[in-house]
Amino acid sequence: MKRDIIMADIIYTKVDEAPQLASASLLPIIQKFLGAAGLSVETRDISLAGRIIATFPEVLTAEQAQSDDLAELGALVKTPAANVIKLPNISASVPQLVAAVKELQAQGYKLPDYPEDPQTDAEKDVRARYDSIKGSAVNPVLREGNSDRRAPSAVKAFAKANPHRMGKWVSDSKTRVATMDAGDFRSNEKSVTLADAATLRIELDTGNGVTVMKDGLAMPAGTIVDATFMSAKALTAFFDKTIADVADEGTLYSLHMKATMMKVSDPIIFGHAVRQYLAPVFAKHGAAFDAAGISPNAGLGDMLNKIGEMEGGAAIVTEIEATLGTRPPLYMVNSDKGITNLHVPSDVIIDASMPAVIRAGGKGWGPDGAEGDTTCVIPDSSYAGVYSETIDYFKETGALDPATAGTVQNVGLMAQKAEEYGSHPTTFELAQGGTMRVMNGDTVLMSHNVEAGDIWRMASARKDPIVNWIDLAIERQAAENCRAIFWLDATRAHDAELIKYVTPILAAKGVSDKFEIMAPIPATRASFEEIREGKTTIAVTGNVLRDYLTDLYPILEVGTSAKMLSVVKLMQGGGMFETGAGGSAPKHVQQLMEENHLRWDSLGEFCALSESLRFVGSDKARVMGQAADDATEKLLSNGKSPGRKVGQDDNRASHFHFAMYWAEALAAQTDDADLAATFAPLAKALADNADTILAELKAGAGKPVDLGGYFHGDDAKTAAVMRPSATLNAFID
Repeated sequence: MKRDIIMADIIYTKVDEAPQLASASLLPIIQKFLGAAGLSVETRDISLAGRIIATFPEVLTAEQAQSDDLAELGALVKTPAANVIKLPNISASVPQLVAAVKELQAQGYKLPDYPEDPQTDAEKDVRARYDSIKGSAVNPVLREGNSDRRAPSAVKAFAKANPHRMGKWVSDSKTRVATMDAGDFRSNEKSVTLADAATLRIELDTGNGVTVMKDGLAMPAGTIVDATFMSAKALTAFFDKTIADVADEGTLYSLHMKATMMKVSDPIIFGHAVRQYLAPVFAKHGAAFDAAGISPNAGLGDMLNKIGEMEGGAAIVTEIEATLGTRPPLYMVNSDKGITNLHVPSDVIIDASMPAVIRAGGKGWGPDGAEGDTTCVIPDSSYAGVYSETIDYFKETGALDPATAGTVQNVGLMAQKAEEYGSHPTTFELAQGGTMRVMNGDTVLMSHNVEAGDIWRMASARKDPIVNWIDLAIERQAAENCRAIFWLDATRAHDAELIKYVTPILAAKGVSDKFEIMAPIPATRASFEEIREGKTTIAVTGNVLRDYLTDLYPILEVGTSAKMLSVVKLMQGGGMFETGAGGSAPKHVQQLMEENHLRWDSLGEFCALSESLRFVGSDKARVMGQAADDATEKLLSNGKSPGRKVGQDDNRASHFHFAMYWAEALAAQTDDADLAATFAPLAKALADNADTILAELKAGAGKPVDLGGYFHGDDAKTAAVMRPSATLNAFID
């Protein structure tokens, strides 16, 4: 099913979970306001369910089939016409993917099951198509530009005036980071910069023959190509040691991974952790688990469900519980429900989970429901030092004070699948040992001696995105006139190649004195020292650190990363405006379904909308954008953000207040008389009926609601829940 070419002024993405529920309330308001200004907004579906449906058109009815909106947007972002507001979507783990498929099947979609162990060609095809959906399948397609992310001034001012709670750090805290010192991706990395365009090949020489793992990898001149591997033996030894160390230390055991973005390597590493934590059980029952298709890569929760279906499964579950009782207590995702850190790979995502521990003063929740110090296990050492240094810094200095803290902005290299986040198609868990080689024709660019079970990967960063990233950093530093640091480690192979680009470009543009190049560990401390003095600094980073830092610093500075302004300056001249993180969205959905209260804060959407309107370029759009900014500031200053508890104003009430303040700002402005005249009656009507509207919005609070699905809700049911005020709807529709 194909759609006409996009002609709308703004594209607003349909996504998942809490952000999508919020859209059911907010998007009609946006469409009403923009329509009155002669501007158009359309939606495109990049939700997990939507992507599944678009992937299997041959098994669906005409009514069920839908276009491949992700592919359409992927083409759009490579044009100057792109103006996309991109909300956070699910980067699905295998359990999430399977759950979404089952939900769609129950709704009448005759989709194939996810093949855990594909045997036939047909099953392998289905598995490959599903695997193209899991993990971070959206961002690499849409991020055709580099990232400019910072806290809007209104958000920062509000956080200072209304500082969020911070846990107390003490100098004798046992909380620490445990990471590998050999045999990991960081230790084994090799990197080269291609002088000329090349078509690369990856091959494994076992000594008994050569297997081509991947061929036809076209790389333009100037591309930095990296290759590395994680030793399975070193990883196993690391987990065994950390389990023993944590038992001696008396802390909680917490594993911090990125099984969504690193959708090939990290679930495998996660599986190793589960296997070693339950080593006695796997020693006894490993063969039976393999025969039953039970993999620790999907987490302890999935294992327990499948073991329960095995003959004698109840006894094995008892053995697992007994083994857990002999191990250090696990950091809990939900103590009340017994969900541990090892239950689901996507439940503990490092860029959200580590800042949560740090904000809490190094504390995590244990199985007994009490807080305790935790050993944060981060196997690969590439970026673990950032968190280790943060913990050490706060042990020395005490917690950051949000009332006085400055801010760390970020300029991140992410365009065209830069660095590790683009490595999924060239990551392999090796069935045999030998020599892995990256070949350019007959020339060996890089090679590694590997063993069976090792995880090998190749990644790349292209010249044009790198140069664009450096130029963006120069632009942002000039705008802020503040300290700016390239977080690059000259002793790391990949970073050393990047520095060869950075240094001459800064010199050629006469700005070398405006920037520092610093390894991530000292850069972490330097940045905290700056913001503790109330100053602004810019962290110029690669793709993974962009992801990590744009959660770490915002969560400490303003309490959340969902309120950040994230501008993706697309390389072909378009713009994409991202609305913040969605890591806590599942808990928000659960609360809505149980209590009809949605605490999701749409501040990120408000900020993105303002920037997107300015990017449209017309005078009317500029006025609309400024008025939206004014509305956001008034919403914050009046304390109209969503509360966490039933009975408080929630997401829907915040949308009403945003609409009222937006209309009032448009009515009061003097740059466009037509807009002022258009919105004055609406502003008055909303203000006059505010009490009635708010009462209608809260009428069902405290009662469970039916959305018609979690991944693929019913539009009518969702609208009934998210737009319960007939009075407000009459003004908006």
